[in-house]
Amino acid sequence: MRESPRIRRLRSDLKAMEALRAESTILEFEARGNPPAEYLVRFRGKGIARGPDQLRIVIQEVHEVNVRLGASYPRVTPELHWKTPIFHPNVSASGNVCLGGYGTHWVPSLNLDELCEMLWDMARYANYDVMSPYNREAADWARRQRQYQLPVDPRPIRDKLAGVQPRAKPAAAEEVLFLDGEEPVTAELVEPEPPDVLIIE
Repeated sequence: MRESPRIRRLRSDLKAMEALRAESTILEFEARGNPPAEYLVRFRGKGIARGPDQLRIVIQEVHEVNVRLGASYPRVTPELHWKTPIFHPNVSASGNVCLGGYGTHWVPSLNLDELCEMLWDMARYANYDVMSPYNREAADWARRQRQYQLPVDPRPIRDKLAGVQPRAKPAAAEEVLFLDGEEPVTAELVEPEPPDVLIIE
């Protein structure tokens, strides 16, 4: 029996994701389904989030995004939900992700590994749009902040291929910036607990 174009694409995406994982010290993923139609993608590197008190901006070291490839994929955009804290102009407070032009004019030829590259660039603030934000407060912060050099993590997702040295273990603390412009203070880095066990078929 011949496979449908969608099944062939899902298999192709899995191969691309496995190749990306082999070329990166940043990306990990867990896949569900055979072939997978849902991924929990994890990036290990510096990004920006709100502190637990919701007043401070802190460095977040682990980022998780749930990617669901629905029944109409690849003709329609994957469903993306940011699971870990993030403070970004193009990610809503509830975790919805705006892909800019791809949100309204999705390109079916955009592979899942390329989408993950875009998501990592969002996490590290190499990719953000302050002109049409999902999160206006984060856009205002990105326009006026001088605390961090952006992107906060210089590594491309394929850092092994780029010959970039792996990052040293992060320091125990990182400077943070109050949203209202008060003086920076020191706070612990935020690294969430690993997720509960995912059932992988």
